[in-house]
Amino acid sequence: MSAQEILKQFWGYDSFRPLQESIIASVLAGKDTLALMPTGGGKSLCFQVPALMNEGICIVVSPLIALIQDQVEQLKRRGISAIGIFSGMHKNQIDIALDNCIYGNVKFLYVSPERLQTTVFIERAKQMKVNLLAIDEAHCISQWGHDFRPPYLQIAEFRKLIPNTPLIALTATATKEVREEILSRLEMSNPSVFQQSFARANLSYSAFKEDDKERRLIKILQSVQGSSVVYVRNRRRTQEISDLLNRNQVLATFYHAGLSAKERTERQENWIKNRVRVMVATNAFGMGIDKPDVRTVIHLDLPDTLEAYYQEAGRAGRDGEKAYSVVLYNQVDVESLEKNVEQSYPSIDLIRKVYQCLGNFFQLAVGAGEFSSFDFDLVEFQKRFDLPPTDTYFALKILENEGFIQLSDSFHSSSKITFKVDNRQLYDFQLRNPKYDSFIKLVLRMYGGELFSTFLNISEANLAKAYSLPVKEIENMLLTLEKLNLVIYDKQKDRPQITFLTPRFDAQTLPLQVLEINRKKQRSLQKAKAVRHYTEHPDRCRTQLLLEYFSEISDIECGICDNCLKRKKQEKQSTHNEVLIKNTQQKIVQLLSNGAMSLSLIMQIMQPINEALFRDILREMIGEGILSYDFEGNLVLSKHQ
Repeated sequence: MSAQEILKQFWGYDSFRPLQESIIASVLAGKDTLALMPTGGGKSLCFQVPALMNEGICIVVSPLIALIQDQVEQLKRRGISAIGIFSGMHKNQIDIALDNCIYGNVKFLYVSPERLQTTVFIERAKQMKVNLLAIDEAHCISQWGHDFRPPYLQIAEFRKLIPNTPLIALTATATKEVREEILSRLEMSNPSVFQQSFARANLSYSAFKEDDKERRLIKILQSVQGSSVVYVRNRRRTQEISDLLNRNQVLATFYHAGLSAKERTERQENWIKNRVRVMVATNAFGMGIDKPDVRTVIHLDLPDTLEAYYQEAGRAGRDGEKAYSVVLYNQVDVESLEKNVEQSYPSIDLIRKVYQCLGNFFQLAVGAGEFSSFDFDLVEFQKRFDLPPTDTYFALKILENEGFIQLSDSFHSSSKITFKVDNRQLYDFQLRNPKYDSFIKLVLRMYGGELFSTFLNISEANLAKAYSLPVKEIENMLLTLEKLNLVIYDKQKDRPQITFLTPRFDAQTLPLQVLEINRKKQRSLQKAKAVRHYTEHPDRCRTQLLLEYFSEISDIECGICDNCLKRKKQEKQSTHNEVLIKNTQQKIVQLLSNGAMSLSLIMQIMQPINEALFRDILREMIGEGILSYDFEGNLVLSKHQ
């Protein structure tokens, strides 16, 4: 079948969008291809259609489980055979899936980049007839990108197994530096590069500085009907804002990575099917979700990068109808952007100290411990060595990025709690439930009053030790307090582990790439400054600002962002004032053509609505020599009139 026939049969469309046909033709010609298309521009079709036209299977590398599952389900609903392999699947499931890719009729195999490095996958891939290798979210390969994933760097090595298979890399967010790094890191041979404009004609961008952001949020949602996403920075805020909207008769739910898979799926379904209007979420929500009728995307907290913002904002208006992307910010928000970056790069001395403490914590001798894994209690570690919590977390992340340690997924999601009630309500509960009184006091003593305002990492093991109870009973007490609506308990999914990837170094000679770490910090600061520049710019077209960031220069203004609309209003007001001034001048000249008059008499006759403006007009006419004062102080027409 032709590309057009496949498009019609499986997707029901009569024609391709701009650039899609050219990209598909490049892939069919066996050329390596880089496709840069905005969110919602139809990137997936660019590899799905040619893969269906050729014999064999297409391997798709994708960064997120949710994205893989969504793409696989969409293909299956269209009657296309697709399989996804991701963490959490049983070994037997993976074996069967890979066998089906070799011997069955599977057309698409979706995998994470980590999977490409496993021996089992490599051996099975050698037996597959691979017609195309597709790299989705290709910006993840670049350290200049907003979502760098080190395993993406291994894709070029995997590709050597299938040297005659064309590769297509796709992304919606790529600066010039990111584009160059994608081409280089994937070792693309004589590639065709296609870039669709990042401009979205139907999407209005706005950024408003607001002291009361929540009030403005409600006003926007009351003014603009239809489905909406509201992005916030942390999990607690998702529920707070969702509750606020519901109290104001705006039907909302919330979404974050701490919810169970079942809860996330149910809430996502309810929003997609318009059973609820607004989804309040962290940035864990949205990637791969195909909902065309989103009318507003509102950021209550500033994103870290313009790449992330453009991707999230682009989830509005995929149906081509008018939609709005709004940033609501205050002075603290913009000042925090660069502070957050500074905080995520602790001093080199602290990084070395944390590494030294790790060796002492696990009693590893210098030169020992390569590939050794240990259960790791971060809170206990920080407490034992009196380390600053936030700086320690980021020091461990840098040690991981530098290749010295590996942290299990559960490290990034340690148990957290926050109180749902205030001080007074908590005290009332303690009086009515004395059996929980001492436990609640212990929790407050160990973790402090911040529990009333935010989620804090906790250690059930430390609580158990201090309270002289087994860890399981501490977990049960916290779960009971959650059922009583006293706390939100985000329980750790698995016991976190740390693996030493190299023999232990002496901390002072640890070969940190200090220059590269500092370069990454500077790149992150540049990105933060770009967000601030975009957000605070008083007059430039928002679309032009975004296009410029992505190295696309345009002198065409969108005409629908807040700055364009403000300028139109000012121009209209200016034109109105020009007409008003001209008419007023003509009336004054006509009035004084009968002879001199005092200012008070002129004002009495003309009765101007805006006296200040009227006086300005008179002063200007005197300055231009149209009017002058006679010896009695009356206004007269100048002799040359």
